[in-house]
Amino acid sequence: MNSSTISPDTLEFLRDLQENNYREWFYEHKGRYESAHANMIAFADGLIDRMSDEDKLVPMTGKKSLFRIYRDVRFSKDKSPYKKSMSGRLKRATQWLRGGYYYHIEPGNSFIAGGFWAPNKEDLKMIREELATDAQPLRNILADSTFKQMFGSLRGEGVKTAPKGFDKTHPDIDLIRMKQFIVHRDFRDEQVLAESFLEEVVETYLAMQPFFNYMGDILTAHLSDDDK
Repeated sequence: MNSSTISPDTLEFLRDLQENNYREWFYEHKGRYESAHANMIAFADGLIDRMSDEDKLVPMTGKKSLFRIYRDVRFSKDKSPYKKSMSGRLKRATQWLRGGYYYHIEPGNSFIAGGFWAPNKEDLKMIREELATDAQPLRNILADSTFKQMFGSLRGEGVKTAPKGFDKTHPDIDLIRMKQFIVHRDFRDEQVLAESFLEEVVETYLAMQPFFNYMGDILTAHLSDDDK
């Protein structure tokens, strides 16, 4: 197993954590957590190294890429202190490169995702106005065979009818009404543990880039070279 391969022990720790999600158990198995965490850092470092050849990323270490396993339970009915997964993200650099890469490792529920989870009001307005003018470029991306094979379709929450100021009978209202724009690909446990998994993740991220670049063109059309 190379250093960027996810270990079976990492999934086994997370599987046991799901069944024993309380502080006493966690501290009794702190060594297993630290090993799993180190394994995920090595995976993230390898992923950052590979993706740095394919895209311009915000400088980041694998450790900084990973989210904390500790949950914020202050406003949650679920008081489980730990997440059931190990996950993180890679950020594209500069105002001109939009979209973010996400990885989520969880027994039976691992996935790779990316996109625009919570566009601010101004960005969402620009996206919707562009789609109302001409949604065909986005439809071409969504219809691409590689995109469909990897992700199926675009995901995300939307308003029930039409956003304020847009015609609910518009032929592209299915896209205009969206307020999140997310792509998502599931992976089975055996795929996650394979030595080829890191390259599968890279291929998945690369398949997102036409979508990211299209959205980036919309969101940066108002910027000048001085904003770089």
